[in-house]
Amino acid sequence: MHNPGSSTPDRFAAQERFADGAQFIGGRLTKGTSGRTHAVVDPASGEEVLTYELAGAADVDAAVAAARKAFPGWAGATPGERSDALHRFATVLADRAEDFARAESLQCGKPLKLTREFDVPGTIDNTSFFAGAARHLQGQSAGEYSGDHTSYVRREPIGVVGSIAPWNYPLQMAAWKILPAIAAGNTIVLKPAEITPLTSLLFAQAATDAGIPDGVVNIVTGTGQEAGERLVGHPDVAMTSFTGSTAVGKRVAEIATATVKRLHLELGGKAPFLVFDDADLEAAVHGAVAGALINTGQDCTAATRAYVQRPLYEAFVERTAALMETVRLGDPFAPGTDLGPLISHVQRDRVAGFVDRARAYARVVTGGEAPGEELAKGAYYKPTLVADAAQDSEIVQSEIFGPVLVVLPFDSDDEGIRLANDTPYGLAASAWSRDVYRANRATREIKAGCVWVNDHIPIISEMPHGGYRASGFGKDMSSYSFEEYTQIKHVMFDNTAIARKDWHRTIFGDR
Repeated sequence: MHNPGSSTPDRFAAQERFADGAQFIGGRLTKGTSGRTHAVVDPASGEEVLTYELAGAADVDAAVAAARKAFPGWAGATPGERSDALHRFATVLADRAEDFARAESLQCGKPLKLTREFDVPGTIDNTSFFAGAARHLQGQSAGEYSGDHTSYVRREPIGVVGSIAPWNYPLQMAAWKILPAIAAGNTIVLKPAEITPLTSLLFAQAATDAGIPDGVVNIVTGTGQEAGERLVGHPDVAMTSFTGSTAVGKRVAEIATATVKRLHLELGGKAPFLVFDDADLEAAVHGAVAGALINTGQDCTAATRAYVQRPLYEAFVERTAALMETVRLGDPFAPGTDLGPLISHVQRDRVAGFVDRARAYARVVTGGEAPGEELAKGAYYKPTLVADAAQDSEIVQSEIFGPVLVVLPFDSDDEGIRLANDTPYGLAASAWSRDVYRANRATREIKAGCVWVNDHIPIISEMPHGGYRASGFGKDMSSYSFEEYTQIKHVMFDNTAIARKDWHRTIFGDR
């Protein structure tokens, strides 16, 4: 179960790399001016890896000014020029892949094999996708829709985008915010979570090194209350994109509404994992463990509620618990580690609180505690399976954001789909069945932005990501994301030599 591993000396020299500061404004690293410092902590060891000066309102203003200055030139570049820059960007990222993987593992506690095989390659692929997509910002073909007039639609960038990214996937979330925005001709100021700024800063530096002009990509690393609220409310920011909890998303929407900004929200999730009685049981069990424990469960699309049709229920609980007990916790930099720590001790205690309260009304089948002394300094928590909770209980309805899977039985297909939809969220879900008609019904009736069939968690650059209901609105990734980062203009030409039409005479007479 536990795999402390051996220490790896060359993890990532964060203090040395960011000696000039943890703000990236106008193409260079600078120090924050808030007068306060913050420590980035390795959640696997509890050790500080970087202490830096937080951004204040003045830093946000400077970053927005840099983005505003860069906007006319970047928006005026041809799609081919922006595409070429993004292709160079993808090449720089690939050259620095190991650097990114180690920095992401260090600040988040992710196993290095996960950042090497998932986070970093996914980011490079996303960059390559938007390099190509930048050439396909299509409007609508010209046509004579009204007499002697020709109409067409222009798709134009919005301006300066202010984005806020969460701590669970710092690199990928930076990419999801930055890439579609700049591919469409916008400039951007991104605020990463203050506890995980390393890879966002590396990403911005790589963009500059690839030849993307200074000021197109800017990073301000500060608190949500100071830097975040200033960014969302800034009068020169034309759009806000936020990924995070539903509660904070409501606050972001409130601030953005005051200046009538374009708004994109990707919020929380409580993904159902629906197993029908004809499913491949072993495949479903492995899918549930992988889907629940990805990124130590700190994933808004993670499988959190498994609904299993009653003939398979007890076997599913038994086999899932047994598989969870084989998962190896340990040093994220050790080759054999399957699961790293949670992001912090605060988050671990929050997760533990959900499980401890559930003992009064449900069965904790396995896990439900921190591991032993060898991992005591880190924010580790054992993979946990909870069974037999009531549908309206806290552990079923609330987002836990940890390595916890709750399993409940259902009888009819109608009941299973009803239970799957019975939370405020609607980000992702999966359905497990050998029957194509049964699976197809589930994909139609489950209210979520993504429904997997006989799988859970994979994403691809070509397809959109975004939620329904309390999980927010708008799309990341794919060409659909351009709908968020562009605005539509109708252009109309009078095709006659003298612009004097019947409607002129109707209003003014024949003059």
